[in-house]
Amino acid sequence: MSDDLVAKWNISLPDGKYKIEFEHGTTSGRRVIRVNDKEIFRENWMFKLVGTETFLIGKHKCVITIESASGFSYEYSLNVDGKSYEKFCENQSKIQQAWVFNVGDEAYRVVLEKNTNDIWVNGKRLDVEVKLFF
Repeated sequence: MSDDLVAKWNISLPDGKYKIEFEHGTTSGRRVIRVNDKEIFRENWMFKLVGTETFLIGKHKCVITIESASGFSYEYSLNVDGKSYEKFCENQSKIQQAWVFNVGDEAYRVVLEKNTNDIWVNGKRLDVEVKLFF
């Protein structure tokens, strides 16, 4: 990893957990975005040291904002689907329930999206029909 790593965020989506890392070279303006250790964006030289970088995780729009703070320091924030990182994580914890368990040597992550009743297993949405009996 680079000495320019300035921010890390973790988000949980129905199809999996994502680690977002952001590098910012404060002398060169260099910007690198990694999602789950895979580089998805790189700009090695930029004159403008502040601004935004937009990228997608699936259908979710993510925006990293770089703002000048006091002196030569910067503040970094993440918005997901138009919500601050904190608000997005709070909302996700309300609308999804996740379980992780092992069957034999196989690990499974099961997620129920409460607002849609979709069920996800290891990142894939199942085509299931929920029937209620009264």
